Amino acid sequence: MTRGRTSMGWTPPQRAAWTETLGAGDMPPLTDELDRPFDPDLLLGEARARNGSTETESGDGDPEFRDGFDRLLYSLEHEANLDRVGRWWAHTWVARLLDVRSQVARYVREDPGVLDEMIERPIFVTGGPRTGTSILHALLAQDPANRVPTTWEFLRPVPPPEPATRDSDPRIALAEREIRFVTSAVPAMDAIHEKSGTLPKECISAHALAFRSEDFTGQFAIPGYAAWLAQCDMRPAYRYHRLVLQILQRRTPPGRRWVLKSPAHLLTLDALVDVYPDARLAVTHRDPLTVLASLSSLIATIHHAYGNPSDIRDVARTQTDLWCTAYDRLTAFRDAGRIAESDWHDSAYADFMRDPIAVVRELYATFGLDLEADAEHRMRDHLAARPQGKHGKHRYLFDDLGLDRDDIRSRLADYQKRFRVPTEEI
Repeated sequence: MTRGRTSMGWTPPQRAAWTETLGAGDMPPLTDELDRPFDPDLLLGEARARNGSTETESGDGDPEFRDGFDRLLYSLEHEANLDRVGRWWAHTWVARLLDVRSQVARYVREDPGVLDEMIERPIFVTGGPRTGTSILHALLAQDPANRVPTTWEFLRPVPPPEPATRDSDPRIALAEREIRFVTSAVPAMDAIHEKSGTLPKECISAHALAFRSEDFTGQFAIPGYAAWLAQCDMRPAYRYHRLVLQILQRRTPPGRRWVLKSPAHLLTLDALVDVYPDARLAVTHRDPLTVLASLSSLIATIHHAYGNPSDIRDVARTQTDLWCTAYDRLTAFRDAGRIAESDWHDSAYADFMRDPIAVVRELYATFGLDLEADAEHRMRDHLAARPQGKHGKHRYLFDDLGLDRDDIRSRLADYQKRFRVPTEEI
């Protein structure tokens, strides 16, 4: 199989010319820098030097942190098969996470009262990937009564944002520079997933600070880390997530409710409600075969951006196993009754695409919330400004995945029946 074509039907989009120059090692001395190993002790030492932090502040003595951190770096070094572009990105990402952990530890030491901040009755939007969770989250962000974390806030939460400057904080530009890396490497990514420093951000970015996150497995082919993540205790990640929220709301007027989002919550609902026992869940649903086709295309494209070209069929098999597990866990969690009926809202993708405001109204009614006229007007304006396909069309085919339709249908029959998920033509 030649580099750049990973199945008979799916071809990854073109990478920018600069990635080939960097990948070929034609940019010394940057090349030597990028060939550095993913050595845990080396990177922690560099982080302490950058931040003037102690071993305690860097998390060096925290076994929960070191477990995920060490496993991730091992997989990046020995499994991910990254070219120099991918290694540069991974080093940059890990360095930022370590810097933020030091900043968080220092902030808590200087303002221990932040730990008393209450996170009450948060709403978590979840559902399979590519089922409308992002646009639903973005719509809920238009309601001034809701507090939704933006990309820049989850990437750099310290110091707490000031309400007066939240829309002009200089950290927005830093976030933009970081998240635009993927689209600068593969411009076609804009059509697959919109990114911006001021858009709502998924919870997996906060989980990444605990080094227990699907954020890593979604971007790198790291099966060893992924296998560990699938069975590890995720409560440390949710506790760190809660700490980030406490910091973010420290200077915010009281009364706004948090609205949070990630498809990965489906895998860890028990851990979520252990840390957030009064959580409310808004769950989106779509034919899982469509989900797998779209998601596999997205992840294979991301792997390609980092110089780790994956066969889309391998990606599809991995994602099928992961999300069949997620849907099984969702069904078992729902049947276990850990969430009251009044704290659970289901919505179908087709219904949402047909009338998103109607679905939002139903969600508010389920949770006993008032949808003010101004908030609904803002939501309609948001939809009008962002028509589907604004950044191009994401094209994908289930037949490219090499999966057996009947087998997948059988594996997911209980989920589709339990939540009345219609089958789509794909």
